[in-house]
Formats: sequence, C-alpha cells, structure tokens
Amino acid sequence: AAPGYRDGPARPATGAAEGGWAMRVIFATCSASEADDLADRLVEERLVGCVNVLPGVRSIYRWQGEICRDEEVVLLMETSDARVDAATERLRELHGYEVPKIIVIDPERCDDAYAAWLAEMTEPSADPA
Repeated sequence: AAPGYRDGPARPATGAAEGGWAMRVIFATCSASEADDLADRLVEERLVGCVNVLPGVRSIYRWQGEICRDEEVVLLMETSDARVDAATERLRELHGYEVPKIIVIDPERCDDAYAAWLAEMTEPSADPA
C-alpha cells in the first residue's frame, strides 16, 4: 500500500550539497512485459522506494537507421541520491533493451512525510531478504 499523505509543508527534495538526504527520480521506458519484473526487483533490492508504471506510451524513435514505433510503459522510480548510481546500474543490468532510456531527475521539492518514508525504504537492509 502507498504511504499515507498529509497536508503540510514540503521540504526541498535536495540536501546532498549540505550533506543531507536528497531525493532522485529515475525516468525509464521498457516493454510492458518486463515492467513489473524490473519494478519488483528494484524495490525488493531497496534500490528504489516506489515505482509508478504508466502504460499506454507509444514511442517513435530512430534505431539502426530505421524509424521505429513501439508500445512501451514509463517507469517513474523514486530513490535517494546515495542509491541512485546503484539503482541506475542495476536497472541497466536487468533491462532488456540494448540502450535503455534512463534519465535521473532532481526534484526541487518533496513532501516531508513522503521523503521520510522514501529514505527509510531505500536504506540498505542489514538483513538481506
């Protein structure tokens, strides 16, 4: 279940420059058939706290000299600055595409309660499951 939301002030999502915690959002696309597996693995490994799977995306791009049109899904994954490199590396390892789209976004603000939950969810577990 998703974490509860409360009304209240949002704090800056970035604090890494001051030595604090910072949120990062990873934007990626993939085939519908691999979306749940990618999401499950990254959450299970505590590399991301949450993955939103947005279906119904049609991508048009050039690949190996041809114009391609593919049905894809968008993955929006939230993690911490401390885990973003490991998360993107693992996503690249697991992804079925030769050149996956992996974009890291630095959000300006994040709700305090959500940021606290996300920090807890992306803390490396002392007990591997």
